[in-house]
Amino acid sequence: MFEGFQTQEISTSETRLHVRTGGSGPPVLLLHGYPQTGACWHAVAPALADEFEMVVPDMRGYGESAKPASDADHMAYSKRTMAKDLVEMMAALGHEQFFVAGHDRGGRVAYRMALDHPAQVTRLATLDIVPTYTTWEAMNWRGAIGSYHWQFLAQPNGLPERLIGNDPVFYLHDTLYKWANPGFQFDPDAIAEYERCFSNPETIRACCEDYRAGATVDHAIDKADYGNKKIASPMLALWGDRGQATSSDRLVAWREWADDVRGGGIRCGHFLPEEAPEETTSRLRAFFRGEV
Repeated sequence: MFEGFQTQEISTSETRLHVRTGGSGPPVLLLHGYPQTGACWHAVAPALADEFEMVVPDMRGYGESAKPASDADHMAYSKRTMAKDLVEMMAALGHEQFFVAGHDRGGRVAYRMALDHPAQVTRLATLDIVPTYTTWEAMNWRGAIGSYHWQFLAQPNGLPERLIGNDPVFYLHDTLYKWANPGFQFDPDAIAEYERCFSNPETIRACCEDYRAGATVDHAIDKADYGNKKIASPMLALWGDRGQATSSDRLVAWREWADDVRGGGIRCGHFLPEEAPEETTSRLRAFFRGEV
């Protein structure tokens, strides 16, 4: 995967990030989701590298990046903290301004980055999410069943870590294939990378801290911004079109947070960069070119 890309370790003010870089042109930061790593962009990043400089990190707590200790208020894994890591990483690579696309948890880091660092983020794309505050406020029993991991991973006292750690590969596969369209098969090299990284107990702990932050400090930060601050950059919202939401549902939700939003569904499940890499690449390329 990532033929022709380089890998390096970059130290920020608070942690260390593992990052892949390749291509040339305007810089594009690609952020992965749970329970994956930057490897989820293995089909998209090389395709965009003919026109853009691609920067594909493992976020703090994931993959080969450092996994800071937990803290009582969960700020160590807040999206605000994770966004700050990545802005510092981009500056270390010489990029004071850049485009960003984030899938799943990476999308939450990406939109928080656009809110907290508007001078750095010039275009924002999110894949298969709506804002954290919106998600929690709209949660009902049906949503809770479909998104049970939001509640499960946020449980305290090491409960999810111990249960997942009993058979992490089983839990990983159950999560991935439950969220993908039926019959989809992930790239074997990508699956091997996810299995290797997710089998690390420290990765499991860090992922749970990510979700604990989502249920506490991330919700509080979003709540403080809701109605008071909007994303300034042009925004593209894409999602897997599984019949669960119409275009207006998703776009109405994002237009409460950003003035300049466009987007739509792609015929796939949750994992757009892997289930529909060609269309995802095409939509991102047109957006980052400023054509849509």
